[in-house]
Amino acid sequence: QVQLVESGGGLVHPGGSLRLTCVASGSISSIDAMAWYRQAPGKERELIASITNAGAQYLDSVKGRFTISKDNAKNTVYLQMNSLKPDDTAVYYCNVRDSGRWYFNAWGQGTQVTVSS
Repeated sequence: QVQLVESGGGLVHPGGSLRLTCVASGSISSIDAMAWYRQAPGKERELIASITNAGAQYLDSVKGRFTISKDNAKNTVYLQMNSLKPDDTAVYYCNVRDSGRWYFNAWGQGTQVTVSS
């Protein structure tokens, strides 16, 4: 099994920045993709950014403001979030694809991001 631990959330004013970190541990074989999701109150969890060795993809609403990066040696994925908006308020989660399998049955606790003045 894989464990996912997210950190770095907090309360920030509109226009501010945060950097989220997610560390994957456990029975890891070979992670070839990592992703960030978020879930706002009353809404479905949505994919906002993913990264492989070939590159990164973003949800349109975060493109140009958020940057996903990874450290393969540390099984860690980051999300740099700039120009934050109140609509970015959500619990942020990460997930990883290991040997072709995403661990959608092993979500971490997430990290709360609140954007408010």
